[in-house]
Amino acid sequence: MLPGRITRLAHHVYSDSGVDILKINAMYGANGAGKSNLIKSLTLLHDFIRTGELPIELLTQSFKFDPEARTKDIYLGVEFIKNDLPFYYGITINQGIIIEEELQISGLNKKGDIVLFRRTDSVSDNALEVEFAQEVTEDKEAGLFPLFLKNEVLKRNTPVLFHMASRKNKVFDLYKQALQWFVIDLVPIMPDYKPQGLVLQLETDSSFRLFAVSVMKSFNTGILDILIENIPIEDFFGEDDRHQTERISAELRANPEKVRPFQTDNEEILFVLINGKVVAKRLYFLHETDGGKVRFTADEESDGTRRLLDYLPAFYSAINNKRIFLIDEIERSIHPLLIKELVKKFSFDSATSGQLIFSTHESNLLDQEIFRQDEIWFAEKNKSGATEIYSLSEFKEHHTIDIRKGYLTGRYGGIPFLGNLKDLNWDQYAQAD
Repeated sequence: MLPGRITRLAHHVYSDSGVDILKINAMYGANGAGKSNLIKSLTLLHDFIRTGELPIELLTQSFKFDPEARTKDIYLGVEFIKNDLPFYYGITINQGIIIEEELQISGLNKKGDIVLFRRTDSVSDNALEVEFAQEVTEDKEAGLFPLFLKNEVLKRNTPVLFHMASRKNKVFDLYKQALQWFVIDLVPIMPDYKPQGLVLQLETDSSFRLFAVSVMKSFNTGILDILIENIPIEDFFGEDDRHQTERISAELRANPEKVRPFQTDNEEILFVLINGKVVAKRLYFLHETDGGKVRFTADEESDGTRRLLDYLPAFYSAINNKRIFLIDEIERSIHPLLIKELVKKFSFDSATSGQLIFSTHESNLLDQEIFRQDEIWFAEKNKSGATEIYSLSEFKEHHTIDIRKGYLTGRYGGIPFLGNLKDLNWDQYAQAD
């Protein structure tokens, strides 16, 4: 997300801690080229640090073009800024064991890095060691933690950073900031993603609700308004599913402050206790027809409308917060013109704070009015089967060039190699009547 020497779309460059970073990044590539793997790897790192549980992919999956890959190191590292302070976090895993982990205050190649902690181990021997910065070891209370962590708490496949969440001593504040970046600021959105708590956000945040309704109207979904209705739990489940009614009611009466989500295939219902009664909070979408106004549930809306609704919390948050949204297949289930307008709104808005990184096949987005050349990247397999990524800015195109046409004709790579389709005699496979 570092900018090149391009001067166009200057408002796409944020300056943070003396570092210039870009607000948007689109990753193109053929099916199987590996463009989604960048997002998936960051998602695995996010999940690992947030839950403390090693993702099974980091144990079972390897680079199959290398027969020895299963016994080689997997390294994941990311440099990021949190509360105006640059950090670097890296972790090395081999056969399910974390053999290295480190957190640094990054010098950004301008000055020396400051190590906050470093952890080492060995696959063959239990050689776990953890070293913390001097501020920790010299603190009377905090200085007891590293030895306790190593001997009593830390597992060989659990990140040290995961254990920073419960530290209360102020010397651990920087560690907790780094953890919060992974848990709060980094937001992966995979193709099957569904935002949680959307009903409550629409109900309690009037600004977000106005934003959501405005987007739905402007994109011609036919939606006039978004409503939230409280439905008695008995009416929601009916007589045929009294077991669900009784179980959820018991949960909420035992914990009155709890919000109990209930996920169907296409919508999230939230059960809450209000004035001693359990109700289901459900979204309805108001449409207007010649016969009057009609309410639809999310289940009754189109796939495209539901997918647009899934994206609204991300785009709203990216406008107002320094969060990083990683979206795989951003165009999924959404009309090409609609997704282009959504990305264009984010691109043109000079008041945004967050970053948007996504993979896509949608060539209609290849528009130099929307992107700088250093914001468009291509993924392609090399001869060894590994993915290489490179930027459009390497081609030094003029800003008036139709890059969509150049991409579709293979000028920049990152598209399927189809061979000679005239030689595909598929009629030979047809069965005679």
